[in-house]
Amino acid sequence: MANQQNILDTSIEYVKGIGPARGETFRKELNIHTVYDLLFTFPFRYIDRTTFHLIKDTHTDGDNIQLKGTLVSLEKVKSKSNRSRLTGMFKDSTGFLELVWFQGATWLDKTLKVGEEYIVYGRVTIFSGKKTIAHPEMELISDAVVSIAKTFDPVYSSTEKMDGKGLDSKARRKIVKALLLSISETDLPETLPPYVIDKLKICSRYNALQWIHFPQDDSQKELATNRIKFEEFFFVQIRLLQSKIYRQYKYKSAPFATIGDYFNTFYKTKLAFELTNAQKKVIKEIRTDMGKTTQMNRLLQGDVGSGKTVVALLSMLIALDNGFQSCMMAPTEILAQQHYASITSSLGDMPVKVAFLSGSIKGKKREVILSELREGNIHILIGTHALIENTVVFSRLGLAIVDEQHRFGVAQRASLWKKNDELAPHILVMTATPIPRTLAMTLYGDLDVSVIDELPPGRKEIQTIHKYENARPQLIQFMHSEIAKGRQIYIVYPLIEESEKLDLQNLQDGYERLLQYFPLPDYQISVVHGRMKAKDKDWEMQRFINKTTQIMVATTVIEVGVNVPNASVMVIENTERFGLSQLHQLRGRVGRGADQSYCILMTDYK
Repeated sequence: MANQQNILDTSIEYVKGIGPARGETFRKELNIHTVYDLLFTFPFRYIDRTTFHLIKDTHTDGDNIQLKGTLVSLEKVKSKSNRSRLTGMFKDSTGFLELVWFQGATWLDKTLKVGEEYIVYGRVTIFSGKKTIAHPEMELISDAVVSIAKTFDPVYSSTEKMDGKGLDSKARRKIVKALLLSISETDLPETLPPYVIDKLKICSRYNALQWIHFPQDDSQKELATNRIKFEEFFFVQIRLLQSKIYRQYKYKSAPFATIGDYFNTFYKTKLAFELTNAQKKVIKEIRTDMGKTTQMNRLLQGDVGSGKTVVALLSMLIALDNGFQSCMMAPTEILAQQHYASITSSLGDMPVKVAFLSGSIKGKKREVILSELREGNIHILIGTHALIENTVVFSRLGLAIVDEQHRFGVAQRASLWKKNDELAPHILVMTATPIPRTLAMTLYGDLDVSVIDELPPGRKEIQTIHKYENARPQLIQFMHSEIAKGRQIYIVYPLIEESEKLDLQNLQDGYERLLQYFPLPDYQISVVHGRMKAKDKDWEMQRFINKTTQIMVATTVIEVGVNVPNASVMVIENTERFGLSQLHQLRGRVGRGADQSYCILMTDYK
């Protein structure tokens, strides 16, 4: 192999056991080109070799376990569809367990030896009433002396082509082990300052690399993982800080020094409620930022109903008081329309020209909006990603607001920032997804963070309740009682059609079952999912908004962009299939009115 000084930069094909053909497979399949790439592609799990379980003590709890015993029989069985599977009976001193292979039955039949002792590793399930491990990893005891001596074996991601070239996880394990034995600490220079390592008591880069692949115990695995995570976040923060400093140096914005008639008139005569202390604090932070010549880049975080929109409107009025236009971009047309309706309603008869722009606005109407925008006659433009098109030109854009910013790509958001040739607009991005402050600093280190952490007086906190399937009758009864009070209900499903892999109740089944409990014509149900045409989806949503329907059955298309204050119940089916951010967004569809609202998380039986 190449000189030791350059070992990490060595091309992958020069590693012992790889060669040109396998090297090309590494490059094409996993984008691994060098020794460095290979060593910094970490295992996704580990085979725990520290414990051997007894068959009598095994449970079908989903955990992988390791057994030691004898393969007592093998039998090839054909199913009704003429597909072959291989079944084997495995025993130890405490009982028997079935092994089954649905693929590779022919070559496994020739490889496995009845009567020999094996180490078996896999997940125990129940198949045809028997304890079974499907597709177990197996090693002859005589060949597994080294494996037994280890404590954790790394398992690496692979592909069919990798396996076909003899580069499965087991082969990778041997290659990585040999490479780690061949490198020293001098081959892997430290990237963190010594005082950081000492202060935080984190392990060295060299030890982290050794232990992440072959930990001797859980402690080493944790130390290695923490070091690698810290290093990644550390350099992300450095890059974000560099970006922030560069942007502050390069992009200058107009200072909004004036709080004038627009802001004061709205605040004194149009604001129908007292701002919360949190809203006042955030507005002060925004005013301070926009009073500087450096560009504001602020993340505004606040739960649904906390009053982010009024903060955004007051910020836009500050821009208008200083002779500048503002825009607000939302991820869906429905959400953008709701912002437009809310803001125009709040402003009332104030002489503020607000316009709406989306992809559906075409022809003469679009031309008029674009013309008035260029001439400065439009003060506030609200819309979708249509705002970033090249034909959308502002006279003096001073503030750009992005709602539900996680739904936009970086390039899309940046397109708004470049709408001015000279002075960059101030930037305010908003989200309802709760982000812990430390995580917000990590993910959005180039942004300053403001948090509205209290609800307006009279707004009730949403009650979140978890129920199992056996509580379905009580849920139906509760839904009837809410509808009887004149309220509306969302029911959200993770799938819209049958899946062989996921045994989930889908939206269509749910709709048909609901009709049994809420029959036509006494009840009306809207159905909304991602495969519907946009006009059909909007029509169904509008029926729900207009209270024509009492229940909306939907997929996550309602995650963002539906504002129905009368809806008081959100039922989420198969909750375990959703991410936390999705769940929070869905939960935020209720709690928008004065009534007590509920988010009910449904999962299968215990």
